[in-house]
Amino acid sequence: MEKLLPQLGELLWGALPTTVIVLLLFLFLRWAFWRPFEAVLARRQAATEGTRRDAEAILSRAQEKLGQYEEAVRKARAEIYREQEDNRQRALEERHRILRDARQQAAETLRQAKLEIARDVEQAKQALASETERLAEQVTRALLQPVRQGAAQRSRGRRV
Repeated sequence: MEKLLPQLGELLWGALPTTVIVLLLFLFLRWAFWRPFEAVLARRQAATEGTRRDAEAILSRAQEKLGQYEEAVRKARAEIYREQEDNRQRALEERHRILRDARQQAAETLRQAKLEIARDVEQAKQALASETERLAEQVTRALLQPVRQGAAQRSRGRRV
């Protein structure tokens, strides 16, 4: 053990320059490579975060605009449906008006036709009544004339 400690001391003393060189190399690498590398990574992280925030903001605005667009589409559809309903109502009202006018016109035409038929019936009754009287006279004459002629001949024959 007595020999071991001096050998260990020599070993450490011989390793000291290597340790100093490694330490200096570590400090140099840290200063020359790691700090710039960490700075680049930090800038990249900041840029990524900034881009992510920008993307989230853009996405938020896009969703807001999409909501506005959907609301505008809903309103436009509602307006179109309202206009269609108004047009349908106007068409129904026009149809009812046309039907009502057609019914009134048909009723008026029917009333006129009934009046004309009633007039024609009355004229036919009058014509029939006068024709009936004339025919009755003719029938009466026809029936009574042979009787009168026979009576006249009989009365002529009695006188003779």
